[in-house]
Amino acid sequence: MAERRLCVLLIDDEDVIREMVTEILEQEGFEVVVASDGEHGLELFGERGEGIDVVLLDLSMPGLSGQDTFARLLEKRPDVPVILSSGYDHEEAMRRFEGHAPAGFIQKPYRREQLKAEIHRCAEGGRAPAAAH
Repeated sequence: MAERRLCVLLIDDEDVIREMVTEILEQEGFEVVVASDGEHGLELFGERGEGIDVVLLDLSMPGLSGQDTFARLLEKRPDVPVILSSGYDHEEAMRRFEGHAPAGFIQKPYRREQLKAEIHRCAEGGRAPAAAH
């Protein structure tokens, strides 16, 4: 019996990022659900619920920001591991999440192995190191 593939909800407003990351993750054996903004991501998350193992969330998006999307994801399912993706460095990005920090962080541009490792770490319950203040 085949093991169930991990399902990643990718929320990013940049077409090229969505296409590249989807291709990489599918090649690595992940199931990928893709949203181009926070509202669509929340809609898909509501539909898929427990079927989503990890969310890869862009910090800077027009409309509903990454911060607001993160807060609303946690309202729906507080245990969902969210990996924040940003061009900002770790400390700058995490400073925006006082209180309840995302499970992981990956700085753009990132490499395939980095992305794969961070998704597996977060899916298995690992937490991101706290940002220094």
